[in-house]
Amino acid sequence: MQRFTGMIGKKSSLLLALVMMLSVFLTACGSKPAEQAAPSTAGGTENKTAAEGPRKIKHVMGETEVPAAPKRVVILTNEGTEALLSLGIKPVGAVKSWTGSPWYDHIKSEMEGVTVVGEESQPNLELIASLKPDLIIGNKMRQEKVYDQLKAIAPTVFSETLRGEWKNNYRLYAETVGKKDEGEKVIADFDKRIADIKAKAGDKLNQKVSVVRFMAGKTRIYLQDTFTGIIFNQLGIKRPENKYKDTFVEEITKERLPEVDADMLFYFTYETGDNKASQQEQDWLNDALWKNLNVVKAGKVHKVNDAIWNTAGGVKAANLLLDDLAKIYEIK
Repeated sequence: MQRFTGMIGKKSSLLLALVMMLSVFLTACGSKPAEQAAPSTAGGTENKTAAEGPRKIKHVMGETEVPAAPKRVVILTNEGTEALLSLGIKPVGAVKSWTGSPWYDHIKSEMEGVTVVGEESQPNLELIASLKPDLIIGNKMRQEKVYDQLKAIAPTVFSETLRGEWKNNYRLYAETVGKKDEGEKVIADFDKRIADIKAKAGDKLNQKVSVVRFMAGKTRIYLQDTFTGIIFNQLGIKRPENKYKDTFVEEITKERLPEVDADMLFYFTYETGDNKASQQEQDWLNDALWKNLNVVKAGKVHKVNDAIWNTAGGVKAANLLLDDLAKIYEIK
């Protein structure tokens, strides 16, 4: 009898276990598998970017881990400011434009609400910290001495130099803010404009062109490795032959004015508000040596904007420079 009762107990336990397993199976079948759940549309691309997590950026000062999608960027170079704006990013803080109050005319409409954090040569570290940035972008040439202080505030990435091919810095900035593909498109569009101007200008580009800058008490010839010179090189614009050792600028006295003679001449004036550069310009333009230059007599001298042709040094300025050249070379 005890044996029979034990057998019934075992069968009851087995039956109960089978019922419980069946219940779990039916519940699972009634649920939608996780991989088939409807995707969330709340975050869109931002969710995807956030899921990718922080990224490591190699730069002149080493390697820095930066946010996948930085929201509060402080930029410490003028050309870097233009890079961010071209990528659809308004910085929370930026260094003052070299000329303008406080921004260049060609970017001021896009900079409303941006905090001025000093100048390229002397950024205000306390003010930068108060903005609580999640990313700082600067330049070794300008801010190497305060790099350690900056990176203590937020992840900091530096470009190496401001003298040379502007596209190198642009690519670094675009990668740093997580917009590498968008950055490559901006550069591709610029290169396409270059190719179009070259094709339409034809033999006009064979004219030899000089570039002169007036500053307070100084006059300089601007050469190959300047912002303007690099764009001229890409376009294939010819320059007068010279024997200068430097490829950046050559400072000259009035007696050397014949060295700037060419088929065409562009000049710009770096005026900071004290009128000294403008006085330098007028003094030289009224001099007999200037008036006797062949290019002046031929009416082939063009005054252009200093910020666009030299000082700003960014992608927006580069495109505006091409706008000027298209008008001057009568390209439609």
